[in-house]
Amino acid sequence: MTRRATKIVATLGPASSDPALLEQMIRAGVSVVRLNFSHGTAQDHIDRARLVREAAARAGCEVGIMADLQGPKIRVGKFAGNKVLLQNGQKFVLDASRAEPGDGNAVGLDYKELPQDVKVGDVLLLADGLIVMEVEAVKGQAVHCKVVQGGELSNNKGINKKGGGLTAPALTAKDMEDIKTAMSFQADYVAVSFPQNAADMELARRLCNVAAAEYKHKPHLIAKIERAEAIPNLEEILRASDSIMVARGDLAIEVGNAAVPALQKRMIKLARAMDKTVITATHMMESMIHNPMPTRAEVSDVANAVLDGSDAVMTSAETASGKFPLETVNEMAAICLAAEGAEEVKLDADFSGMTFARIDQSIAMGALFTAYHLGAKALVALTDSGSTALWMSRHRIHIPIYALTPRVTTQRKMTLYRNVTPLLMDTSADRDTALEQAERHLKARGIVQSGDIYVITCGEPMGAPGGTNMLKICRVA
Repeated sequence: MTRRATKIVATLGPASSDPALLEQMIRAGVSVVRLNFSHGTAQDHIDRARLVREAAARAGCEVGIMADLQGPKIRVGKFAGNKVLLQNGQKFVLDASRAEPGDGNAVGLDYKELPQDVKVGDVLLLADGLIVMEVEAVKGQAVHCKVVQGGELSNNKGINKKGGGLTAPALTAKDMEDIKTAMSFQADYVAVSFPQNAADMELARRLCNVAAAEYKHKPHLIAKIERAEAIPNLEEILRASDSIMVARGDLAIEVGNAAVPALQKRMIKLARAMDKTVITATHMMESMIHNPMPTRAEVSDVANAVLDGSDAVMTSAETASGKFPLETVNEMAAICLAAEGAEEVKLDADFSGMTFARIDQSIAMGALFTAYHLGAKALVALTDSGSTALWMSRHRIHIPIYALTPRVTTQRKMTLYRNVTPLLMDTSADRDTALEQAERHLKARGIVQSGDIYVITCGEPMGAPGGTNMLKICRVA
């Protein structure tokens, strides 16, 4: 099987919860499974996490589990007839004090703070931007609007404010309970919805670490960039996170569709420069919810996300509720592989002017440079924390990186790292013995064979996180 560098994150849902199908999806290339905490009970997520672990075991590999928190519900309430048809130019009221179901004139709000967050002239976008309203007056708890772009508005549709400015906190009481649930099954990644700044991510990390302490677990945190306010704070959010998600749905509504492609490229470039991983998400293969093949535009979208440098591309409804979840993964994998074949390697340019303050990072960069210029068969990192493999993965190189770790938690976190295959291997405390074990492990898996050159890194003393201090060039006997 041809090796692919870009990882696939697939959302689990009713369409993909059959154990045999999920195993097939993992075999087809899913590296991380996303559990969407906007739907289902705590027990549902616990059961699905077990389903993922069991399917991965049958497939003979480890996959990461991402717990994606719902975040604030900035939504309208329910309607008496489940939906209304709004006409251009009509008046409509969003009323935080309304308890009865909505009608053609007004509807209640799940988000009670809306009247405090808006002023006359503000533009509100509802139902993923399909319906546009302009605020004409704010009277007490009622926001009086004129419909600029009408259409069908149904129960619990989302509300965005053009240009951002809604004050809803990123973490709700529900999210705090959901973090406890996610830590009970040791989710490898926790995705935080709608963070505005580093403080939101720092709070999420504290809550995760407290909830996971009894399991001696520390998840990696993903900041979902989907608010206009997050853009000027991108660097501080990245510093407080392990990864970001280019969440193009809500972001496009707030900043406008046309601004998103350039923002996507900027976010990916900045994340890689700051040694963080990055996922590109939303509407990637949307037509495959109903069709067995993607559109040409979707193929280009996925390919461009790969060429931009994404660690992973993500499915949402395509695999959660669509008709063709396995086909979606197969198509996505094929597109990623083809795009990777067109990538240019510019390692010499990458390293121009760079300095490294840390020994372990210097070793990682030296290994990349050496493997590239020797044309090595593989780059191998003996790693406890995964940091060496992460640094290696920030640079494009058409040489596979294998990360050998004694920790299954580290192995699962590395499932998101571009061009890294994480493998579990108990290593000896003796360096030479550990290097011999690593070569046997690689030969047994068919990764290297007699005559091949590979480059390997490790640390002395063995097993100390952040202790990588040795690079060795090996030829297989």
